[in-house]
Amino acid sequence: MSWMPYYRGDGVHREASLAPPPPWRTFPRTSQHEQYQPPPGMTDAVNASLHLRRPLLITGPAGSGKSSVVDQVAHELGLGEVLRWHITSRSTLSEALYRYDALGRIHAQNLAQHSDNTDMPPKDDIAPFLQLGPLGTALLPTGRPRALLIDEIDKSDLDLPSDLLEALESGQYEIPELVRYREPKVRVRTWGGQDSHEITNGLVKCTEFPFIVMTSNGERDFPPAFLRRCIRFKMPKLTPEDLTAIVSAHLGQADDAAADLIDEFDRRITQGEHLAVDQLLNAIALLSAAGGPSGRQADELRALLLRELARD
Repeated sequence: MSWMPYYRGDGVHREASLAPPPPWRTFPRTSQHEQYQPPPGMTDAVNASLHLRRPLLITGPAGSGKSSVVDQVAHELGLGEVLRWHITSRSTLSEALYRYDALGRIHAQNLAQHSDNTDMPPKDDIAPFLQLGPLGTALLPTGRPRALLIDEIDKSDLDLPSDLLEALESGQYEIPELVRYREPKVRVRTWGGQDSHEITNGLVKCTEFPFIVMTSNGERDFPPAFLRRCIRFKMPKLTPEDLTAIVSAHLGQADDAAADLIDEFDRRITQGEHLAVDQLLNAIALLSAAGGPSGRQADELRALLLRELARD
């Protein structure tokens, strides 16, 4: 990547052709399983999780690569496309299991009633108004386990980790709307596409427990009952050698300019600053390339790209 001043701030129209983006910012998003460099101890934690069929809870600062391991595991073991559940303070267990559009179904029934000239009641099909969520899809009975990322679980409501326990311990859940439905078997859309799965009597029972990675920034404590059901791994501090390996995996062999940025990054992390690895990659991609900015402009971009995360 080379530095190109697309925008000049003079209000003059120009036909600008953007250069290719860095590999981690291409769209549609592609897995970075080849570039991911697991820190020491991560492979053992993953294998313990796989052997014991327990969720893997990874704790570490933002941008430390907690969520990337699930892509590499899914690729190496052939677990299919990763299912993702991004947690917010409004996230609930029910929406992660399935979503039911009750209002849409009522509206469709009303439209069918008014458009039908006969006295017979319109056919009521519940399937179009149901979709399994990421957790609900991960718990479907399959020949091989699915991979599920539950991202930033510490951002959840206080009760969500405890609510998860029953589903993760039993490996099953119920869809009440299908339990009461007149047809015993209904095909329901799965998460992340147009595939569907037949559900009988409203009950879903997994046959292969999914590989689940849960990430936490360490911003809260979890109940002991939740923690004892997880394999827990804390992201270690990355050494300059670790950082060099990460940079080389993404951008090729680190040169002197990249090594200088890696040293600065390591020094600031050691001093207690909050910086993310992708900030380092961004800085190296722009500042160490041939034809990149120099002088005062380079210094200002360096400060911009490696700005401490805990400050405004």
